[in-house]
Amino acid sequence: MSELVFDVIGVEPDRYGAAPTLQFTLRISETTGQRVHAIALRIQMRIEPKKRRYSPAEAERLLDLFGETKRWGDTVKPMQFAFADVMIPSFDGAIEVDVAVPCTYDFEVATAKYFHALDEGDIPLLMLFSGTVFTKGESGFSVEQVPWHKEVTLGMPVKVWDELMDIYFPGQAWIRIQRETLDALQRFKSGQAFTNWDETLEALLSGAAEPQRVPEERP
Repeated sequence: MSELVFDVIGVEPDRYGAAPTLQFTLRISETTGQRVHAIALRIQMRIEPKKRRYSPAEAERLLDLFGETKRWGDTVKPMQFAFADVMIPSFDGAIEVDVAVPCTYDFEVATAKYFHALDEGDIPLLMLFSGTVFTKGESGFSVEQVPWHKEVTLGMPVKVWDELMDIYFPGQAWIRIQRETLDALQRFKSGQAFTNWDETLEALLSGAAEPQRVPEERP
């Protein structure tokens, strides 16, 4: 029976991916000396938001996600981040592999909203492992399951997430709106001859900030 130990030894942005992707470097060790022929590994990643402290500014940005801080004892729960499937090749002793995790910057997605709210420190993550282990012994191949209790906790620096988004969306952010709203914005943008969406939204915000004049009543 093999005995596997999992460790995450690094994480960095994939600078050449087709879409925003984090690369986690995973180290897998087999501690009994048995040769591992292959592992069909399944990884589940969760965010554990209760495992860090938040500044007043961060708490304010998390209001939409968790509500007021006095309710956080009930509202702050683990969030599903990603799933990844990795085929681990044959190895003796230990092996290091890269785990690619695609990411989104859509602020309607809770994970992106959470990441964006943080200024510094680490993002508390939990990796849960499952899958099938193929080993090769004197009598041939054998098949085992990765035990369900195998997991790793880690802190991903907030600056890694910020760097990833700066690579793919430098100085930008994304929001989701209804098509009818987009059509109305497009008509307004074209009618005002604005060259980009920033000018369009700035004009609308400026108009909304101006005090409304109350018409005087005629005698």
